[in-house]
Amino acid sequence: MRIPNPITGGLARLRRGMPALTLALGLLAAPMAGAAEPLRIGYSDWPGWVAWQVAIEKGWFKEAGIDAKFEWFDYSASMDAFSAGKLDAVTCTNGDALVMSGNGARNVMIMLTDYSNGNDIIVGKPGVKSLAELKGKKVGLEVGLVEHLLLIDGLQKAGIKESDVTLVNAKTNETPQILASGDVAAIGAWQPIAGQAMRGAAGARPLYTSADQPGLIYDVVTVTPASLAARRSDWIKLVGLWDRVVGYIQDPKTQADAVAIMAAKVGVEPAIFTRFLKGTRLLTLAEGRAVMKDADGFGSLYGSSRHADAFNVKFEVYKTPQDVKASIDPALTDGK
Repeated sequence: MRIPNPITGGLARLRRGMPALTLALGLLAAPMAGAAEPLRIGYSDWPGWVAWQVAIEKGWFKEAGIDAKFEWFDYSASMDAFSAGKLDAVTCTNGDALVMSGNGARNVMIMLTDYSNGNDIIVGKPGVKSLAELKGKKVGLEVGLVEHLLLIDGLQKAGIKESDVTLVNAKTNETPQILASGDVAAIGAWQPIAGQAMRGAAGARPLYTSADQPGLIYDVVTVTPASLAARRSDWIKLVGLWDRVVGYIQDPKTQADAVAIMAAKVGVEPAIFTRFLKGTRLLTLAEGRAVMKDADGFGSLYGSSRHADAFNVKFEVYKTPQDVKASIDPALTDGK
């Protein structure tokens, strides 16, 4: 979204009476008018996306010649902002990227940050010990988004019909309060929110996590087609910075500093955030390229996305199946 330039607007008003001054000022202002605006990227509290905070605070974007503005949101609010045209890109799950496209906000997934390896959790209230015990009970989560997908995957494995569970639609950030109220038998949330929910309801426990189905949930950076076409070289630079971020987080010499940066951003102790990282399998660009090959099954972004697309259509998150292949551009991970 381009913002009207008050300098060039003022020149238009001066043009009638002061042509020489207008011309001089116009020549000075021309480079400003032609300058590209920062890439606007929405991100939220998932560990694989908070990882970008390391690059932000270390000044690596400037070093790489990238003009990017990262804007902090609650998760669903970040997708709302993207869908409203206020962002060039947003961090989200692959299934939720399809949700935005299916509801009119077309986007293209350009890179993987990670896959969820235990941080997405169906949490049972005190006394509930298995998914089987959810039959006939209420579960609080954001209907149509990632934890709904996780719940259905778990219920199917447990032999429980979706109709045997009553869903209570709630923002993920509100699920700790809902679980503590005792009004639901379980909630669906990701870390750090899932951890808040378990700390707030003594005896609450994980019933099913994304570690039970690795590759069900991939986390991505997804971009508007217009921004990708107009600023492709800038997006290639941004994608190319990712390995530096992952390397800094995983290097024993710098990991403590990286964790301190990320933990401060989400407001938890570094020791707690370290545990969150274990449930998030960060992917290097090479690892991401391997996953972005077109194949079936949860070992492929395409296969996982087709699974999510079928889920979204079945549960009427949107009506028309999405073109998964057109929704992914793996070439940027190769700098193309």
